[in-house]
Amino acid sequence: MQVGPQARAKGFRAIWCDSLASTNDEAMALARAGEPSGLWVLAGEQTQGRGRQGRPWSSPRGNFHGSVLLVEPCAPRFAPQLGFVAGVSVLAALRALAPDAPFALKWPNDVLCGGGKLAGVLIEGATLPGGEFACVIGFGVNCTAAPQGLPYRATDLTEVGVTLTAANFLPTLSDALAQNLDVWRAGYQFSAIRSHWLSGAYGLGRPIEARTHAGSVRGVFETIDEHGRLVISSASGNVTVEAADVFPLGDTASAVSGTRT
Repeated sequence: MQVGPQARAKGFRAIWCDSLASTNDEAMALARAGEPSGLWVLAGEQTQGRGRQGRPWSSPRGNFHGSVLLVEPCAPRFAPQLGFVAGVSVLAALRALAPDAPFALKWPNDVLCGGGKLAGVLIEGATLPGGEFACVIGFGVNCTAAPQGLPYRATDLTEVGVTLTAANFLPTLSDALAQNLDVWRAGYQFSAIRSHWLSGAYGLGRPIEARTHAGSVRGVFETIDEHGRLVISSASGNVTVEAADVFPLGDTASAVSGTRT
């Protein structure tokens, strides 16, 4: 398993495991053991894959399960922006490999294909024993199988006639991530990533519902702000949302969570 040439030139590398409980957990464990930044951990399957708030993430063989370790990628306050860096990187990689497929970004870092959830990203951070700040970005892409029985529609690449394996996706994804990390400049050029994200966004100008811990907000998806927060134009004015599950209104078949779940 090899990263792409641009990623390799920047010190990225990869290891492959047949089966892991969680690629995120393995990458963070290696970080705590002293592994340098830039390691990709790939697995044929995850037995305990997870998303936000510990929700299970279906991880059967044939799909892409990978995490990348970044040590001191930015000041901790900028770490949430890595979800957008990751999202635009997945979108760019998928479009490079399957330019005719209907991919789009769902706030904040999901990727859709034809309105169904295709891929998700999970960001986790920790302070290492030496005091360094480490982030692990986990990527899950439904290449050959999509979970059923979810409160939203999920899809996989075979539904649009695309054949993709971890071995042929990692080089393109790792190069795209390396490029976008350079664009992002450790959080000081989020405006460029924001522009890329908005250019591929799903549902701009359409009615949505954002379900937060405090309740639900309905309105029109206007934009994301300079921090990546969702901006909804509601009956009472613009509302800024930092974390939520987001559902398109009037299109329940394609309703998907706003974070990797």
